[in-house]
Amino acid sequence: MGLRELKKEQTRTLIADIAWRLFTDRGFDAVRVAEIAREARVSEATVFNYFPRKEDLLYSRLDDFGERLLAAADSRPPGASVLDAVRTFLTGTAGLLAQVAAGDDEALVRLRTVHRMIADSPTLRAREQQAITDATTALAALLAAESAETDEVTAYVAANALMGVHRALIDLVRRRVLADEAPDRLADDVRAQGTRAFALLGKGLADYGVRPSAGNGR
Repeated sequence: MGLRELKKEQTRTLIADIAWRLFTDRGFDAVRVAEIAREARVSEATVFNYFPRKEDLLYSRLDDFGERLLAAADSRPPGASVLDAVRTFLTGTAGLLAQVAAGDDEALVRLRTVHRMIADSPTLRAREQQAITDATTALAALLAAESAETDEVTAYVAANALMGVHRALIDLVRRRVLADEAPDRLADDVRAQGTRAFALLGKGLADYGVRPSAGNGR
């Protein structure tokens, strides 16, 4: 990375850090972009150059989840189904949930703050649904491209079923952390309920999206 690119990345990170601090202190809708720009000592136009929409300031740190999910599906070995890859990714113990399960009170505050912001803001909820829709579309495209036998509609149906588990687990986490309902058991419950949900899908998708051997696929 050159000096110019490094400075851009530093500016982007600074703006995002300030935005997150202000959002968590006062709520998403109460903070104006002009305030973020002033604290970051940049122009409002500069903020929008890095983050075209205000909600991108929050989701810049959350969007990579969809990218990592796609990477997990795309990196599965020959013979592995897409259901197995997505299940392993979504039910793994990592991130804030794992920290909360380990008794990290600060992680619980962060998790609760983010979910409360999203729950309280129609704009953020819409942005969240758009992020899930985009990830679903990308997953469908990946599946459709892997085999000439997979049509676009079938791939999209399968991707929606898999991402439906993701949506349901998000709702579970949000409801539980906002209700302060047994947060220490949340990671285990997410893993258990996610596993059961994928087992249900497995009755119909177990043989779908199995990565072909070399020479038989893309």
